[in-house]
Amino acid sequence: MGRAVTRPPGHPPVVLSIAGSDPSGGAGIQADLKTFSALGGYGCAVITALTAQSTRGVSGVFPIPAGFVAEQLDALFADVGIDAVKVGMIANAEIARAVADALRRYAPPVVVLDPVMVATSGDRLLAPDAEDVMRSELLPLADLITPNLDEAAALLGTQRAADADETRAQSLALRAIGARRVLLKGGHLVGPEATDYLVDSDGRVQELTAERIDTANTHGTGCTLSSAVAVLRPGADDWFTAVQEAKAYLTTALRHADELMIGGTGTDYSPYSGHGPVHHFSAMWPRR
Repeated sequence: MGRAVTRPPGHPPVVLSIAGSDPSGGAGIQADLKTFSALGGYGCAVITALTAQSTRGVSGVFPIPAGFVAEQLDALFADVGIDAVKVGMIANAEIARAVADALRRYAPPVVVLDPVMVATSGDRLLAPDAEDVMRSELLPLADLITPNLDEAAALLGTQRAADADETRAQSLALRAIGARRVLLKGGHLVGPEATDYLVDSDGRVQELTAERIDTANTHGTGCTLSSAVAVLRPGADDWFTAVQEAKAYLTTALRHADELMIGGTGTDYSPYSGHGPVHHFSAMWPRR
C-alpha cells in the first residue's frame, strides 16, 4: 500500500477507475462507476480509450493520446484524495507507461490491476506491444492483479490452465514474475461452482468458491469484480475479506443479470443474443 488518505470515520472511499469506455454500460468505466456507487464509494474516472461496442462485440477502439491520459491523471491527483485505484483497459504501450508513471509518482494507497486483454465477446482490447509493458511496469506497481485464465496465460507466455491444479500453479507463477498478490479467476473452468485463487504477499493460496450462475449475461464480470475489490479494500481488515465480499457482490449481480433485459435486436429482447451486463444495482432496485 502507498500513501494513506486521512478521512473522518464513515466517509465513503474515493476510488479512481483508469479504463476504457463501454457505451453499452456493462463494462469498463461505466461498470466500474456503478460498482463503486453500489458498494458505497465515490467514483472518479480517467478514460484511456473509447470503444464502439454492444452486448455482441467490439467494432472499434479509439485510444486516447497517452499525453492526455497523463494530463487527466495529473489534474485529478493534484486535487482529489484517492483511496484506491482500479486499472482496467489501457489499450496500448504508451498509455501503459503513462499510467505506470503516475502510479509511481502519486503512490495511491491501493492499486488493483485488471489486465484487460480480451473482451467477453472475444474481441482484443490490448495491443500486443503493450503486454510487455504491462508485465514489466504495471504489474509490479499493483497491490493485487485479477486476471482470468486467458489473461494469466498471456502474462506467463503459456497455455491456458485446463483444470484446478493448473490454475493454482499459474496463480503462484504470476506472483513469481513480480505480482505482489494475485486473484486468478477460475470462472472459465467447468463445474457447478466458480473457484478463484487468491495468492497473498507471503505466497499462501486461498480458494474462494461460489455458486456458478447459469446465465449468458456476463458482460463486465471482470471489471465489476476488480472494481468491487478496489472500493471494498480501504474499509476491509485484509485482502481476503475484501475479495470475499467482492465475489459475493458479483455472484448476486450475476444471479439477477437476466432481469435487466439488455441486448437483443430492436425492441425484441432475446436474452441470449449477446452477453448482457450483470445487474450492479440488484440489491437496490425494486423487483418487477
